[in-house]
Amino acid sequence: MKLTIVGCSGSFPGPESAASCYLVEAPFEGRTFRLLLDLGSGALGPLQKFVDLREIDAISLSHLHADHCFDMSGLYVVRKYHPTGLQPKLPVFAPAGTDWQLSNGYGTTEPNGMTLPFEFRDLSDGLDVTIGPFRFQAKLMPHPVEAYSVRLTAGGRSLVYSGDTGPNNELAKFADGADLLLAEASFVESAQNPPDLHLTGKEAGQIATAAGVGKLLLTHIPPWTDRAEVEADLLTSFAGDYCLVNAGDVFEI
Repeated sequence: MKLTIVGCSGSFPGPESAASCYLVEAPFEGRTFRLLLDLGSGALGPLQKFVDLREIDAISLSHLHADHCFDMSGLYVVRKYHPTGLQPKLPVFAPAGTDWQLSNGYGTTEPNGMTLPFEFRDLSDGLDVTIGPFRFQAKLMPHPVEAYSVRLTAGGRSLVYSGDTGPNNELAKFADGADLLLAEASFVESAQNPPDLHLTGKEAGQIATAAGVGKLLLTHIPPWTDRAEVEADLLTSFAGDYCLVNAGDVFEI
C-alpha cells in the first residue's frame, strides 16, 4: 500500500494544509486501486496533484464534521458535470444519513441529487467488507457525532486510521499489530480538554504502544496548536518509529 497525506490540518484548513484527506493506493487486477479516507475542507484542490478525480475508486468518510467531508460537494460537481459526461457511481462508505446531509450542504433539491454520482453504503460498528484489494473494517469511536476508525489490509500489510476520537481502549485493540497507525492528535496535555472529543500526542502514543504498531503517524493537528508540544507529549508514551505528518508526505506500507 501507498499512503499519501493530501490534507492533515485539524478542525479546519490551515495555511500549510487542507483538512483531513488521505489517499491509499494498492495494486488490483493489473492497475492501481485508489481509496480516499475522508475528503475534508479544502482537500479537493491538492488532491488533484496526486490523482485524476475521475480515477478515484471508493471513498470512506469517517464522520460528518466539515473538516472530514465538506469537499464532497466539489467532487459531486466533477462526477456530475465533467465534460466527458456523468461518471459511474462512486461507492461512498459513510455513516447513515450522509447522502442527505451532503445534499443539504450542497443545496440539491429533491430527489436527492447526491445519489446520482455517488452510491452511499452505511458504515457500522464491526463492518468487515472487501473493497477492491482491501479488507475494510470499521470500528465505532467516541466523538460527539457518529464516527469510525478504519482498518485496511492488503498484501499482508495493514493501516489503521483513527478518524476523530476521544481516548478509549477499543482503538488499541482494533489497531493491534498494524504496520501503520495514522492517529489524530488534536489536543495537548497542558490544556483542559473536553472528554470524548480528541486525543493528545501522549494518548495517541499510549494507544500505539499498547497496539504494538510498526509506525505511528500523528495527524489532525489544528493550526493553532504547537506541533512541538504535541511531539513532546508523544515522546512521554511512545518509543517507536513516528512522524508528525505534513501535506504531501508519502509512506510506503
